[in-house]
Amino acid sequence: MAEVRSRSEATPLPLILALAIAFTVTVVDPLIFSLNLPQVSRALEVPSQLVGLLGGASTLVMAAAVLAAGNLGDAFGLKRLLMLGLVVVTVVDLVSIFSPGYGFLLVMRLLNGLGMTALLGVPLALLKTSVSSKKRPAAIGVFMAIEMVLCGSIPAVTGWAVAAAGWRVLFVVAPLLCLSSLWLTARYVPEAPVQQRGHLDVVGVGLVGAALLALVVGLAAAQNGVTRPTTLLPLAISVAAAVLFVRHERRVPEPALDLALFRSRPFSVALAATLTLNFLVAGLGIALGQFGSVVLSLSPESIGLLYLPGTLLIAGAVVLAGRLVGKYSPRPVMVVGLALMTMSGLLMAGTVSPTMAIWLLVSAIWLCNLGSLVTSASVSEAVLAEAPSGHSGAVASAQLASGMTGYAFGPTIYLLLLHFFFRKEWLADAEARGLTATDAERTVDAVRGSLALSPGSAGYDPNLIRHASGLDLGEDFADALRLTILTVSVLPLAVAVAALLLMPRRTRAPRSDTPPPSTTGT
Repeated sequence: MAEVRSRSEATPLPLILALAIAFTVTVVDPLIFSLNLPQVSRALEVPSQLVGLLGGASTLVMAAAVLAAGNLGDAFGLKRLLMLGLVVVTVVDLVSIFSPGYGFLLVMRLLNGLGMTALLGVPLALLKTSVSSKKRPAAIGVFMAIEMVLCGSIPAVTGWAVAAAGWRVLFVVAPLLCLSSLWLTARYVPEAPVQQRGHLDVVGVGLVGAALLALVVGLAAAQNGVTRPTTLLPLAISVAAAVLFVRHERRVPEPALDLALFRSRPFSVALAATLTLNFLVAGLGIALGQFGSVVLSLSPESIGLLYLPGTLLIAGAVVLAGRLVGKYSPRPVMVVGLALMTMSGLLMAGTVSPTMAIWLLVSAIWLCNLGSLVTSASVSEAVLAEAPSGHSGAVASAQLASGMTGYAFGPTIYLLLLHFFFRKEWLADAEARGLTATDAERTVDAVRGSLALSPGSAGYDPNLIRHASGLDLGEDFADALRLTILTVSVLPLAVAVAALLLMPRRTRAPRSDTPPPSTTGT
């Protein structure tokens, strides 16, 4: 009865606003850091081999620890854990302002990721426990719309602030959002019922983290050679940890993730969709940071502005998507969202060039953002509908673990593909101009790190990049980006087909949000 009473007494909009702002921190903070990574890298003289790690440190920690956060929230209180995470992110980011070097900042980014772990699945879990199942799809739409407005406007404002006051202003953004969410959460968000647990599945959480970390390390090392021991060993460790995790979760009485959930086709497809959309969004951010600043010679504030046009229109579309999910089912909305992301990739691939019109770039970003938010609204409802009472945190965290995995893999795989295709293109360029591969590689070495491996590690004259020793490297990189985007655009199309084939046409009766009656015996 306490849960039912808290639902009826809660003020809907401030409650949704509090949770949406908290969740937005996990998107905005890594996004603005990635977009302004060139400035940070130059200022702190970050070695090229550490730029990728610095850029993805917080998201890697989130992906590895989000299952633990969901389980802790169910056991000790979702609201309490959310407020603790908001405080940690605020303190860590304010300390990051005074970073004396890249080593200190790397540690702060790891701690930042630890704090943001509590801001991932917990807001959605609290949305499930605070809003009735009938109203939840519409509430998810509003939740995603708020995120869209903030994600569309904050990068532009931050870009201007960085240009005016320097890169350290980056670390003021998240604390401002966290303090706003903290006040609203304390006042309007009710605490969820606590699920008594014997213990936290530390082994399961550790195996997930080990599998993810080893996989990212292996993929990053693959840029220097797929068959090298430094690539194969981490990948083998990742596979072994994943196998051990599945075996462990089947035997432990209180698993970090109930593998029986994957018997549900909608749940499995929804996790594949959230991994895909986060992979594409994160990879596009890295590609924009390099292509925009190095090839198109756009300033950081101009790159930030690319996310602004159409923000309110997307927000309105996401609210509508939430209502359509409630009226029909997540299936058609998810298919439309994934199709929009595919269209974004095809538009970008078909128009990318060193002289690409800004309105085309804006259109591609707009379609990607629209598709990702529409897909997210359907994914969240499909996942939360599977959560039994008292396990909302763990189930919601499974969605965000999948999402953060995609977000952590996106930059690594995009850079791997860009490096492969860029090398292929400039070698073909050199052969057409009568240059030997050795001579061409000497020329490309001066700029290749900036374009494909270490965004922003050094500043280069765009004319040097485009016409270094007769090579048109700007065009070569544009062609590499085109091939990369065409390759990854297959993913949302494949998941959309899976949704059509495997998800139900109509919404099933929702799971009860009240605990089942107690029974005696085993």
